[in-house]
Amino acid sequence: MPSMLVIATTAVPDHLRGALSRWTTEVVPGIFVGTVSARVRDQLWDNVTDVVGDGAAVLIHPAPTEQGYALRTAGTRRRVPMDFDGLTLIRMTALAEPPITAKRGQSAD
Repeated sequence: MPSMLVIATTAVPDHLRGALSRWTTEVVPGIFVGTVSARVRDQLWDNVTDVVGDGAAVLIHPAPTEQGYALRTAGTRRRVPMDFDGLTLIRMTALAEPPITAKRGQSAD
């Protein structure tokens, strides 16, 4: 039975965007919406995880959970899904701090 899915991508290769647009509609840059079977959804997600590289992607689809949906992520993101008693919550991770460098004429201590 086909069901709706949403895939949000950031900084993924152009050929992946082309592959996703064969099955879904890119409603705004990087946001793909479509209605596909679970088998096609899983194959699309396998393709996304194989080529995401330095980019990131999120898949949201209906599921028999308390919230009525499930989400999967690929790539490095600051927002990390966490299971909390059956609910999916989003945890924010800290930003990586840039290395401290001494300005010209100042010492680094």
